[in-house]
Amino acid sequence: MYRSEDRAKTESMNQITAQVRSCTHCELSQTRTKVVMGAGTLDAKIVLVGEAPGRKEDESGLPFVGSAGKLLDSLLAATGLARDDVFIGNIIKCRPPKNRRPKKSEVAQCDGYMMEQLKIIKPQVIAPMGNSSLSYFQERFGLERQIIGDVHGQVFMIDTPWGRVKLFPLYHPAAAIYRRHLLGELEEDKKKLVGLALL
Repeated sequence: MYRSEDRAKTESMNQITAQVRSCTHCELSQTRTKVVMGAGTLDAKIVLVGEAPGRKEDESGLPFVGSAGKLLDSLLAATGLARDDVFIGNIIKCRPPKNRRPKKSEVAQCDGYMMEQLKIIKPQVIAPMGNSSLSYFQERFGLERQIIGDVHGQVFMIDTPWGRVKLFPLYHPAAAIYRRHLLGELEEDKKKLVGLALL
């Protein structure tokens, strides 16, 4: 699941994974099949963050393996990237029943896990995908609340425990599946994203 040259990073991530697998802090622990920690390289310059696992993710334990994941893969491939070149995860590690939106209390319970993962990876760019993920990072880093339609493809600088990082909001791939006119904007934003990691 995790690819990294640094054994210490892998061990630290495995410790967090063990904590989440035994976590019973919220009601999602009672209905999950598997926790979904994320996947990719722990040396990633880019971390893509969605909201929560869906049914296929809950079954497999891997992020973005449904139709939105296939679109994400094709968008990455078009920019010369593969899943192994980035890290993909979600704010919430367990699937909300019927794919409902996570409750604020559930986000709060999972908050520490997401931030610990980011501290291990130390990315240069964090790309929240969709409004829920964007809101999470806006609140955590004291940014003005804005919706994804207004700020996608823009760069916001945030101060993290590992240094200054670019926050680069993206439409969620699922949005482009249901609203095909967004696909072109998502494709353009993905190209910008790759460029940011090279700066």
